[in-house]
Amino acid sequence: GAITDASAEVFAKLSPKNQQEFLTAYYDKNKGIGYSLARTNIHSCDFSSESYTYVQEGDKELKTFNIDHDRKYRIPLIKKAIETAGGKLTLFVSPWSPPAFMKDNNDILHGGVLLPEFAQSWANYYAKFIKAYEKEGIPVWGLTIQNEPMATQRWESCIYTPEAERDFLKNFLGPTLEKENLGSKKIIIWDHNRGDMLVKRANLVFSDPEVSKYAWGIGFHWYETWNGGTPKFESVAEVHKAFPDKNLIFTEGCIEKFDAAKFQFWGNAERYGLNMISDFNNGTVAWTDWNILLDQNGGPNHVGNFCFAPIHGDTAKDELIYTPMYYYIGH
Repeated sequence: GAITDASAEVFAKLSPKNQQEFLTAYYDKNKGIGYSLARTNIHSCDFSSESYTYVQEGDKELKTFNIDHDRKYRIPLIKKAIETAGGKLTLFVSPWSPPAFMKDNNDILHGGVLLPEFAQSWANYYAKFIKAYEKEGIPVWGLTIQNEPMATQRWESCIYTPEAERDFLKNFLGPTLEKENLGSKKIIIWDHNRGDMLVKRANLVFSDPEVSKYAWGIGFHWYETWNGGTPKFESVAEVHKAFPDKNLIFTEGCIEKFDAAKFQFWGNAERYGLNMISDFNNGTVAWTDWNILLDQNGGPNHVGNFCFAPIHGDTAKDELIYTPMYYYIGH
């Protein structure tokens, strides 16, 4: 599951008793469901209370880089999760957008593309983030290049064509991580929906040895089912068959439209069951839910994009709400 700013802010509002119960429920291998995999955001995403970055605007050299923002809520929660999980949690990190000044639309929101003159600076940014987190005692196992690189969202987003993502990995991100002694980090391409684009990205990157050497695997979401679409499990199977030496990882999924009347709706849980079983049966090696915790309103979220989580924390009543999704994932 993803430890977002939103999850960490809600966690901080719970009583110590409920905080401990929550940690045990997710991360304890004996008393809980034993999560061993986590994702977190590189600076802000939609599930942050506000947009922010780790540098001052215009700082191409990244001289002002610091992660002080994350020390308040997110880093303490990640550390507690690691501790509850027995001292080890496989963590991967994802950016939703470069800083505004690095993009052609000069906006951290609303898509746009990375300007070529900032490609090296942006690659350095990943390395600085990973090193900063590891200095805090949070090991980073891997990273995705860009969350949902084909979606122009009203929140943090950035567009990469298949060729742009390939070239950024090949010429900037891959070599930079190697140079910074971070070559062992697992790099995940795509990080967007199943379907034809999943296959296209895999074919483009994995069939080119010069770039494939940097890619551990390909990540995907389930939102091709948004507005009544059907899950494209066959595309997962196709990639697995074509590139058996590469890894498929589900990097994000949630029930999108929040409705407090549906906290105990079993259909939401069954969607998890269907997707998890089908993805694993088609060659997926790991599966990551979206927010581990949200409040009673499906937030906080700075663009009103409220969603479900397997566990909600009612911050008004100081109560934990376990949904059927939590139990399905546990099974």
